[in-house]
Amino acid sequence: MGKRDKKQRHQQKNSHRGASYYTSQHDDDYEDESYTFQQPSQDSEEEQLEESDEEEKEENDPNPSMEMPSKFLLYQQSVQSPKGDISYLQKFFLMYVGGRLPLHLQEDFCGTALLSTEWLRTDSRRTAVGLDLDLEALQWCLENNINKVGVDGYSRISLLHGNVLKPSEAKLVSFKPQELIQNIQLKESDDNSKIAATEPKMSEGSASLSNQESIKADSILPARDIVCAFNYSCCCLHKRAELVMYFKHVLEALSKKGGIFVMDLYGGTSSEQSLRLQRKFPNFTYTWEQAEFDIIERKTRISLHYHLHKQQKKLRHAFSYSWRLWSLPEIKDCLEEAGFRSVHFWLRKMPDASEMRSTEGFGIGRDVKYEEVKSFQQEDAWNAYIVAVNK
Repeated sequence: MGKRDKKQRHQQKNSHRGASYYTSQHDDDYEDESYTFQQPSQDSEEEQLEESDEEEKEENDPNPSMEMPSKFLLYQQSVQSPKGDISYLQKFFLMYVGGRLPLHLQEDFCGTALLSTEWLRTDSRRTAVGLDLDLEALQWCLENNINKVGVDGYSRISLLHGNVLKPSEAKLVSFKPQELIQNIQLKESDDNSKIAATEPKMSEGSASLSNQESIKADSILPARDIVCAFNYSCCCLHKRAELVMYFKHVLEALSKKGGIFVMDLYGGTSSEQSLRLQRKFPNFTYTWEQAEFDIIERKTRISLHYHLHKQQKKLRHAFSYSWRLWSLPEIKDCLEEAGFRSVHFWLRKMPDASEMRSTEGFGIGRDVKYEEVKSFQQEDAWNAYIVAVNK
């Protein structure tokens, strides 16, 4: 397979997962690391061609100097901050629903389900459902994330391989690497919107399920207290009808006793132009690259690159996304059309591009918390939590 074909296949495979515009924006784990902002130069196309040539040489290197870390591990370290997200999720639930503790989470566009894994770690009564199109990421989660939760981790999480627009067709991912995925049927039951799984259907040549796994495959998944879609994943949905359809599926999954849906979004004047944003970690440099912004379709392409310091390798286009940048009122209108009773905006101003040229980087804005707002003046950059309530 040619290099261009591999790249196109790779981009299509990762087109339904998100990435943070300003990395780890909900947590303060990396105070001593520096950030740099770069406007694309006139030589950017030439630089990209040189980097592409370097990448091809590296791919063909039969004797790599060091083992390459997984792209999923790099993504988790550079993009995600599950503890911060979970803190806000709990806060939102108690504010807008209350009366009980949230125990059942669904993470849509979950990727490696790092958030779900952290959710399980914090309370042994909690359950999680993760849904994503990338089977490789889900399997990586089973092998690298869930095993860190504890002996009961696998019994409290269900990873589903499928499209958020067609959740009834999603399939339950098997726990054993040699086994393929099982069929699962999502439907609303009479009490509390529970989801029932059908008898597992194993593919030809796969190993049979153990009794414990059979019980899990046939068990009832509780209705969710919280459904979330983070890392700007809803931008993968380009049409308004798709967005409304997705929100309706979310509403069906939430508990009739009351629940919330939380998604994030970014915006600002800097979000509608081409840019490169870098963040330095001890072992690698992470680059967010945003292509030119089409104001007619409100679409852009986001690419994530990694430069590995010890290995002296570049992993370009580790993840790529075609996004439509939705506005806050568009999201609100779609949520209300889907049937949610109230929608709340929590916003946080991010540092301007000029501020990010300093060596202090994001340290300038680290103490700025998300606040619920009714109005918000345009800034160079902002992040938002959007909270929809069904109670």
